[in-house]
Amino acid sequence: MQALTQHFIDGRWVESRGHRRLPVSDPYHETVIAEVTAGSPQDVDAAVSAARRALDGWRALGGAARGDSLDALADALVARRDELAALSSRNNGKPLAEAEQDLADAIACYRYYAGEARALDERQGEAVDTGEAGLVSRRYRDPAGVAGLITPWNFPLVSSAWKLAPALAAGCTVVFKPSEVTPLPEQALAEIAEAIDLPPGVLNLVHGDGGNVGAPIAAHPGIDKLSFTGSNRVGEAVMAAATRGSRNVSLELGGKSPILVTEDADLNLAAELVLAGFCYNTGQMCSATSRLLVHESVADALHERLDAAIAGLTAGDPHDPATTLGPLVNAGQRRRVNAYLAEAEEEELTPTAPPIALPDHGHFVAPRVFRNVPTSSRLWREEVFGPVLCARTFRDDDEAVALANDSAFGLAASVVAGSDALAEALASRLVAGNVWCNTGQIAPPGLGWGGMKGSGIGRELGREGLEAYLETRYVTRPG
Repeated sequence: MQALTQHFIDGRWVESRGHRRLPVSDPYHETVIAEVTAGSPQDVDAAVSAARRALDGWRALGGAARGDSLDALADALVARRDELAALSSRNNGKPLAEAEQDLADAIACYRYYAGEARALDERQGEAVDTGEAGLVSRRYRDPAGVAGLITPWNFPLVSSAWKLAPALAAGCTVVFKPSEVTPLPEQALAEIAEAIDLPPGVLNLVHGDGGNVGAPIAAHPGIDKLSFTGSNRVGEAVMAAATRGSRNVSLELGGKSPILVTEDADLNLAAELVLAGFCYNTGQMCSATSRLLVHESVADALHERLDAAIAGLTAGDPHDPATTLGPLVNAGQRRRVNAYLAEAEEEELTPTAPPIALPDHGHFVAPRVFRNVPTSSRLWREEVFGPVLCARTFRDDDEAVALANDSAFGLAASVVAGSDALAEALASRLVAGNVWCNTGQIAPPGLGWGGMKGSGIGRELGREGLEAYLETRYVTRPG
């Protein structure tokens, strides 16, 4: 059994100062496959110190050299693609095809920010019109400093790429805490940093849990920039910690996203998108479109198609190419989802989806679809993070938009309509950071990602993702 007892700090592997170890599981076989250190605040101190020592040198290298390092990191991921996809699938439980897509997305993200790093050089010192006669001003974009990055377990290597790539491109040095639930694929990032001779202290990986490592990162006065993806409860604690010293913070938090299906929609396409919206990654995604709003005239026809699509799912070994539905990530997540299903029983909600065969082991939960769910229901309003869909009908567009926007969250939304023009018209009225019209949930690296309301602060990906790790400096003189 593999034991991850070391952190990667200042360009070398060092033993953790924490003595407690946490189990790392295979959610399909329900076996412990590794142990990871719980870490310690002293480990965080060492990582922050290393990152601070490395900051000036990494910044001085310039965007072109940093871009070369990001391309080298992407090359290394390509070389280890099959190995890492298999490892991610085993540790997380997602079907192998989904893990392979994750690797492709991560590689594309490092490539994109390699280009952004080089372009940053070209924008340095650009002239700015001051609006005042006799003054000349130039704008510079400086790294925010040492960045503390905390990522979740649902998309290993992807969530970390969304943070690491822009932070390194901007010239920040980082202290990175991957999830203790899925540390195995993320460990490869430190191995790659060592292999490509990334300067010591630029990327520091500290394993551990929230109490021993996550909270100390959030509270550390040597961290200039915090970026967190995860639950709203923990995100609020990170934001509170960031107030000490008025530090820069980005939060990517929960969602309870709607998918709207109009009366003229292609129902076959709609069923496909609805299924993917709440069953991809077994529903363990913050952007899951788990609230279905369908025009009353086509609701029954859509549900018939959706039932057929659910019946066609195959739950099984994530490494089997035939598997399209994997287990939840661990026993705790299954208990959480089952608690919501128990709540549905108490609310006298009846699932309508057809049963599917489940293996006799693994943390599986069969997809559930509940129709006519009251808007007061916890299932309608809260993030379940499992394959659970709540549905309601609407009579007209105004009602659909009102129901869609009646949420504490605003991360994402989908619209399926008979024309792109109608879909975009509805999308313009939705309170969400990303809206997909007649297409699946795509998140290319060139487009920003983030939410409104309770779904977080700031944006990742795109130029906005780079800006999150930069500060603006103006130099003004007579001229």
